[in-house]
Formats: sequence, C-alpha cells, structure tokens
Amino acid sequence: MEKESLWKKSLVWKLLFISLISWAVLALVFGFLDLQISISIVDNTNPFGIFGADYGEGPGWGIFGVALVVLIGSAFSNVNRQKIPGYILMGIAIVALVVGFIIDSEDLLHYGGFIGFSILGFVIFTKNHDWRKYRNLALIVVLLFVINPALFVTGTKPLFGRVRFRNLTPPLYPEYTPWFAPPWLDLENLSFPSGHTAMGWMLLPLMIPLRNKEIWIKITGSVLILGWGFFVGFSRILVGAHYASDVLFSTGVAVVVVILLYKKYYLK
Repeated sequence: MEKESLWKKSLVWKLLFISLISWAVLALVFGFLDLQISISIVDNTNPFGIFGADYGEGPGWGIFGVALVVLIGSAFSNVNRQKIPGYILMGIAIVALVVGFIIDSEDLLHYGGFIGFSILGFVIFTKNHDWRKYRNLALIVVLLFVINPALFVTGTKPLFGRVRFRNLTPPLYPEYTPWFAPPWLDLENLSFPSGHTAMGWMLLPLMIPLRNKEIWIKITGSVLILGWGFFVGFSRILVGAHYASDVLFSTGVAVVVVILLYKKYYLK
C-alpha cells in the first residue's frame, strides 16, 4: 500500500508538471495568435456555439448544487437527516424554475432547472447511502467553484478589462489587447478569463471516482467529462465571446486546482 501511494503521488506530480508546462507553452502561443484564431473560426450563428452559450454552464451549476448539499448534509450521521439540505435547496431551485417560467427569465430557468433536477436525481440515486463517503469529493467540487469561477474569474475580469472579439471593430480591430497587456479597471469589457469555461470544468473532479472503476467506465466517463469541458471552451471562442487564451486560463486553473486538491484529500 505504501509503494502504491508513493507511485500515485509521483504520478500526480508528473501530471501537475505536464499541465503547467502545457499551460505556459499555450499561453505564449495564444498571446500572439489569439486574434488570428478568432478571425479564422468565429461564427455567431454556429448552432454548437449557441448551444454552449445557452447550456454550457448548466451541468457545472448542477454538480455544484449537489456538492453543496452533500457537504452540508454529511455533517449529520443520520442518513435521513443528511438529505434535508438537499430537499431545501431542491425546493428553492424548483421555485426559481417556476418563477423563471412566469417572468420568462432564462437565467432562472437554467439555474433552477439544472440545480433542482441534479439534486433530485442524486437524492433518489443515493437515498439509502451515507453521504459522508462523498464528503471529500464534494469538498473538492465546492473549493474548485470558490477558487476558479467565484474568485479567479470574477476577480480577474474587471481588472483586465479585455474587449470581447465580437465587440471589436473590423477590419483592423484596434480595441484588441493580448492577455498579457497591463491590466486596467473596466467593468464593461469582461473577456478574460472565460466564466463559461470555468463552469464547464466543474465536472472535472468526477474524474477522481473513476480511478478505481473498470476500464470501459474510465474511458466513457473521461471522454464525457473532458469532452464537455473542451466543448464549452471551444464554443465560447466559436461565437466570439472569448479568445483562446481566455479559455486556456480558466482551464489551467481548473486542472491545477483539482490536481492539488486530489493530492491533499486523497493521497494523505
């Protein structure tokens, strides 16, 4: 067991090193090619881009809602009491969904729908399970949300004030700035980094429970999780909402945070 743990720790450090090097190389490349990439591929009418814009954040909000109620509920030892936070947040989400229908609010429809139905499905699936065994995974999901979408993305956007590609003036695009340009406070231009991408990678911690599954489950789960993250990021570039580097930095932070949290909570 000790040799296996040492091997896993070594593998984690190698994965972290590869991730950081890849991030640095791509940051350098995109720093000079961001504008050209967007000019080449942006299509505001692309259905995949529109789908990503409308629904890309949804699964991330769903898994965050589930993780939050698991983290709160796992404070109780009684299995039935553990589900109470789930019922409460599910009720709030359903009310938001109904209000969204009444006032025709897409945000309330999406947030209420994804959070409410995600919690409902999880509660049904784990009705007789002890949520304490999911506590570490739930904690990683919640911490990832706090560190990446809530702090990094929300805090960085107004500091860099980067103009989105779709708001640039062709053909010379004089408002364009590379990601490494000196930051300045701007509450209107919020391209860097990508919030949709950060929420798209909220599913990344679900790679952790796959490590002990059968090979076909590992492959299928990995393709779905990684595929969704890459799809959401690419869809944001496709509709001109973000540049490649905007997507890269949200992705890089997600990957590094999950690796470090996995090491902390699973490889003690």
